[in-house]
Amino acid sequence: MTNASYPATRLRRTRAHGWSRAMHRETVLTPADLIWPLFVTSGSGVEEPVASLPGVSRWSVDGIASRAKEAVELGIPCVALFPNTPADKRSDKGDEALNPDNLMCQAIKAVRDACGNDVGILTDVALDPYTSHGQDGLIDDDGYVLNDDTVAVLVDQALNQAQAGADIIAPSDMMDGRVKSIRMALEMNDFPNAQIMAYAAKYASAFYGPFRDAVGSGGLLKGDKKSYQMDPANGDEALREIALDIAEGADSVMVKPGLAYLDVIWRAKEAFGVPVFAYQVSGEYALIEAGAAAGVADREALLMEKLVAFKRAGCSGVLTYHAPLAARVLNG
Repeated sequence: MTNASYPATRLRRTRAHGWSRAMHRETVLTPADLIWPLFVTSGSGVEEPVASLPGVSRWSVDGIASRAKEAVELGIPCVALFPNTPADKRSDKGDEALNPDNLMCQAIKAVRDACGNDVGILTDVALDPYTSHGQDGLIDDDGYVLNDDTVAVLVDQALNQAQAGADIIAPSDMMDGRVKSIRMALEMNDFPNAQIMAYAAKYASAFYGPFRDAVGSGGLLKGDKKSYQMDPANGDEALREIALDIAEGADSVMVKPGLAYLDVIWRAKEAFGVPVFAYQVSGEYALIEAGAAAGVADREALLMEKLVAFKRAGCSGVLTYHAPLAARVLNG
């Protein structure tokens, strides 16, 4: 840091005109920094608005394919898929996760057929969209989520998605050791180029409610997820989690939620120098929508300021339900 003094240095000089502000801008956001999460539901020609996520819908498989084409047109490089499994296909052990014709696999194939390799397909690996109890894994008689037994199922789930055509496997379950097991299985089954984006620092957050509504697990959840998702008070522990996932074979890591954990994003990028992604989760999305509806500020201004904050903190990209809006703003 140089020792500068006024008036030799006037920091406002470079802010005086738009061209100058653009030239001196330190953080640049583009549509290529966005990943668009999409919710898959049953049927054909179906769009089901999610009440707690204004402007977000569940789409049947044909609609998911159309959204993927839209992503390509907007310059969004990747879509993330999350299924709303019908109640009659949920079970204590989440068996539907292993069905090669489940909603997730149908959507993967539909996106690939519609877009070829023009868009990446990221798939969530966890059992909560498939279990009747809403937990991310298998449970014992006391409701405790079993780590190693769950990992065995997650490996099969990941392979099921890879065989359907997934590009990025994203385990969001927070079980210990699952990245290593999934990586080994992908290698052994001839998927060496399947990426793993690990939800490495996923916190037990109050911001997930609307997402659980969207995938149909909110009303089913028995207890909480604090025995496997992280304590929001812990930052050092997040670095340990991230270090383990990198060592086990993660190509990139995610911090979830995003805005309340910018310090963790920054520390992860500084410590490891790997691609770090943030998930601007459903509660964060809903707060922007509520603020805009209440006249707190302009929706686009609120959104773009938050997305730039993620990039400034060190993110390579952001999962956001606002991806199409942000891309349109960025494309002018």
